[in-house]
Amino acid sequence: MMNESITLHTIMTGRMKRRRRFILVTSFLAIISLALCCTMLMLGNTIYPAQDVIRVLLGEDVKGVSFAVGTIRLPRMIAGVFAGFAFGVAGTVFQTMLRNPLANPNVIGITAGSSAAAVFCIIVLHASNMVVSIASVIGGLAAVVIIFLLSRSTSFSIGRLILVGIGIQAMLDAVISYLLLIGQHHDIPTAMRWLSGSLNGAKMETLYPLIIIVLICAPIIMIYGKQLEMLELGEQAATSLGIHTDKTRLILIISSVLMIALATAATGPIAFVAFLSGPIAIRLVGVGFSPLIPAGLIGIILVLGADLIGQFAFTARYPVGVITGILGAPYLIYLLIRMNRKGNL
Repeated sequence: MMNESITLHTIMTGRMKRRRRFILVTSFLAIISLALCCTMLMLGNTIYPAQDVIRVLLGEDVKGVSFAVGTIRLPRMIAGVFAGFAFGVAGTVFQTMLRNPLANPNVIGITAGSSAAAVFCIIVLHASNMVVSIASVIGGLAAVVIIFLLSRSTSFSIGRLILVGIGIQAMLDAVISYLLLIGQHHDIPTAMRWLSGSLNGAKMETLYPLIIIVLICAPIIMIYGKQLEMLELGEQAATSLGIHTDKTRLILIISSVLMIALATAATGPIAFVAFLSGPIAIRLVGVGFSPLIPAGLIGIILVLGADLIGQFAFTARYPVGVITGILGAPYLIYLLIRMNRKGNL
């Protein structure tokens, strides 16, 4: 009895420490996210004091401030928040579910589907921004359907799905390159700006679909967080624990893909946010609790921080995707080297 009591006390103490760490890390990430949001609203060609920004947010008309904050900076900040959260959470879902840090939407072809559809509309159809956004969503969903149909067999295979996704990604990248080659000169800058991932030109009326989807799908993913962790144990282990693996996987995939597709439609394929958020969150919060919310907050921090760096850290202004690409490429190389040493490649 004494040994059992000591063991139980040790387990409870360890769980309390992990819970405390999770709460502290999540709170700290939330504070950083809020600080970046405030900075996005205050900082620009003209720096506005916090009290003027608050007055505008409360609906007051402040001369010289209302247009800059309400029309330009606020939509830009909201786009960064919801797109960053969507990429962070959805990327973590894929990496956890497929048990592979390389299995993120950028690598397995989902964002490439959205990008190819958007570039086709820009280069060939000369379509409006609304049509480009709708096509981007449809392209992302179509890419997912094709990937899963081609990777189907008698049983679900992580390796097969990733390989098919990489193949689809390569094919769609080739399609994008061809479209850029045949495009007219005045369309190419628009397509390239979209492909690089940017918060420039964000407008509230185009952000509502992204906001609604994130507010619907993110809670669904959180509800299935425990089942997601069990899927990481493998098909047989998850089934033995009473998880309906096919149903759970379908719900998680649909929710994640919808968020990725809408985020990509709103901001373009911001590089490496979905790839980096999950591993950073797991490193910070440790084991024992779902990293989904911290990963979403890290996605927000990466997008808003990279946008501020791209706007103000250099003499020229760079889209947010260029900065996140610079940050993410070294980590990808490090991850590939580490996986190779472990024999996972």
